[in-house]
Amino acid sequence: MKFLLDTHTILFWLSDDDRLGPKARELIADPANDVLVSAASLWEIVVKTPIGKLKADIGEILEASERSGFLPLGIEPAHLAALASLPAHHRDPFDHLLIAQAIAERAIFISDDKNAPKYPLQRVPCSGRTRPASRPRPVSRPRQER
Repeated sequence: MKFLLDTHTILFWLSDDDRLGPKARELIADPANDVLVSAASLWEIVVKTPIGKLKADIGEILEASERSGFLPLGIEPAHLAALASLPAHHRDPFDHLLIAQAIAERAIFISDDKNAPKYPLQRVPCSGRTRPASRPRPVSRPRQER
């Protein structure tokens, strides 16, 4: 199966945050699944870190994403065509693009975005317990040969 991670899902996974629920954790950890990380999420992290909306190191995130076996997803013309056809239930351009990518890629979106159910896509909630992890640490999953 193919999954696209929302930005918060990536951050929860890489920091082993308890806010990532057991179902999402199991799907991401399964080496039989293709787990996509969008350039839009990485861009969002780079944009929001210096203005204080996120606390993250993009270099560490890139390295940990690779170690976790995540597949990079660029922004392609098909994604932009899907974006142009979507209703504007969202004012956040990053979330709107991620939803368009999930639709265009026929990927299941792992997200707690409250607006995602308004769109024609498959979604798995990322949430679990609300208690944050005691200390962030990267998590790896076995690499599958492709």
